[in-house]
Amino acid sequence: MDICALRRDLHQHPEVGFTEFRTATIVVEQLLSLGYDVRFGRDVMEPSSRRGLPSESELDHALSRAIADGASEAIASQMAGGFTGVVATRRGTAPGPTVAFRFDMDALPILESQDTSHLPQAEGFRSAYDGNMHACGHDGHTAIGLALAKQLSEQPFQGTLKLIFQPAEEGGRGARSMVDQGELDDVDRLFCFHLGLDLPLGWMSGGATEFLASTKLSAHFQGVSAHAAAAPEKGKNALLGAATALLNIHALPRYSTDATRVNVGVLEGGTAANIIPDSARMVLECRASTYEVNLDLERRVRDILTHSAAMHGLSCDIEVIGEAATATCDKDLIHLAMDQAKATEWFTHVVDSHPMRASEDATLMMRRVQERGGQATYMVLGTSIAAPHHNPAFDIDETILPVAVCFLGRLAMHTLLS
Repeated sequence: MDICALRRDLHQHPEVGFTEFRTATIVVEQLLSLGYDVRFGRDVMEPSSRRGLPSESELDHALSRAIADGASEAIASQMAGGFTGVVATRRGTAPGPTVAFRFDMDALPILESQDTSHLPQAEGFRSAYDGNMHACGHDGHTAIGLALAKQLSEQPFQGTLKLIFQPAEEGGRGARSMVDQGELDDVDRLFCFHLGLDLPLGWMSGGATEFLASTKLSAHFQGVSAHAAAAPEKGKNALLGAATALLNIHALPRYSTDATRVNVGVLEGGTAANIIPDSARMVLECRASTYEVNLDLERRVRDILTHSAAMHGLSCDIEVIGEAATATCDKDLIHLAMDQAKATEWFTHVVDSHPMRASEDATLMMRRVQERGGQATYMVLGTSIAAPHHNPAFDIDETILPVAVCFLGRLAMHTLLS
């Protein structure tokens, strides 16, 4: 398997959360060809737990596009409606622990750079889907997962290997559905990882710290339209209610005990200058360095939304469209990861922790494993990047790809009693 060629193919065909039909189909086909027991679609995702699902028309368009670009229609059609999760299992020759690796697959709604200095542009694998881009390295994660699957398909071991390919990590939208479906309930040890995150090539961290719990909300304000000059008193201005909420959300006090964040990222409504807007939509988030404080911050945000609506005689429907928790990496797995990284004789700097200062819905998987008596860690594998994550000029140094496969393979074989 040419891991760089695979990564570049995935980079050229980036699919945002719950529309990873082509990507997930490739994953399914590769895993089946390697002899894994593969489940996907509704079998591995709880429908009601998916967050921030795209519209039906967006899902249908993405499915048609994937099939036109070579995805198996027989497989992709079973993922219709946004069921793009994949889980592969291989059982060893004797009983033993269940060891899982998690890989995220989704891209971002970003227009990729066309600058000639941008390697994907220069080498001809820039995004073919304008407006979508792999700007966080998930194309590399998926390619690593498939190369690891190939490597481990030829190795004898004891126990059970589980490879989890998750959709919709961006925005914290996809992990919950796989957790609620029970895909982590039998896992004894869970390894998650990310490329980059400000660690240079040659560096590796056995665990991540400073995850921010997060809740992402969509709020719809409903009022009554009216003529803005002839009958303004007969209208109920939904945009005004939403603007009131925006100002008060951003005026929330900081916490003395935690790092907290609030942000209104989208505010839209209205149709013309002379019409009282009867509807408005807001998309926002809150984050905190502890799960409990984020819950309290979310409660305050919800209060502001509902009371701002009430002030202006509006209704307000609130939907959770994304979530992530905090998590603590288990020391045993941190040290194991560090030992195996050193044994590769490639990593020049191996450390026990690296601060995230951001949100990751892998934390929901980690917490489920730990709640049931298992262990989990979230590793960071350094790689040079051309620009910051989520930037139009983002790209990774592909040198890390085969190194990551070798490292994860060592982890797997050490934990799956050989």
